[in-house]
Amino acid sequence: MTGSTEPLVPRKRPTQERSRRKFQAMLNAARELLVEVGFESLTCEEIAARAEVPIGTLYQYFANKYVIVCELDRQDTVNVREELTAFANEVPSLEWPSLLEKFLDHLAALWRTDPSRRAVWLAVQSTPATRATASENERVLAAQVARMLAPLTPSQRERREMMSQVLVHTAYSLLSFSVQDGHDHEETVAELKRMLAGYLLLEESTQVTS
Repeated sequence: MTGSTEPLVPRKRPTQERSRRKFQAMLNAARELLVEVGFESLTCEEIAARAEVPIGTLYQYFANKYVIVCELDRQDTVNVREELTAFANEVPSLEWPSLLEKFLDHLAALWRTDPSRRAVWLAVQSTPATRATASENERVLAAQVARMLAPLTPSQRERREMMSQVLVHTAYSLLSFSVQDGHDHEETVAELKRMLAGYLLLEESTQVTS
């Protein structure tokens, strides 16, 4: 398990409504327990018990807890993708720095009000395979960000993918940092805004002068 870097996915996905409810109940239970007990103490048995399903039902879908946290990370990614889609309709515009700030405020609110965001993010950093899966999820977001950046970086087609990956990973890392005990969330988010806006403004000015 710890040596593999193949992305981790469920053994199967539910197709019927009843199965979908059980599938989601197991993920909801895992999310709750992850916040309560942490990843190290998380067990499939406890997840099944909390979701009120037989352990055999859980294993029909998930090989282990590593697959479960990766599926939680995928769900979180889907939610952010939906938000990005809404913001993409407003870019490019002369007000894109304010749109960036608005979007980062939205992400920051998710991390501040939902402790499972950080719990899931930390859990998927635990092994090479979970990190590989989380990286795939980040790349999905980065590809969407790259499309949004295209009008701002018309001559940087080759760099745009790396730029977007840096932006996404930096945002996630600092949002996780912002909600740690002893850290000032608002101050950290303000620095994140300055960092990412400065990075994009520098790129935009380079395009104008080149």
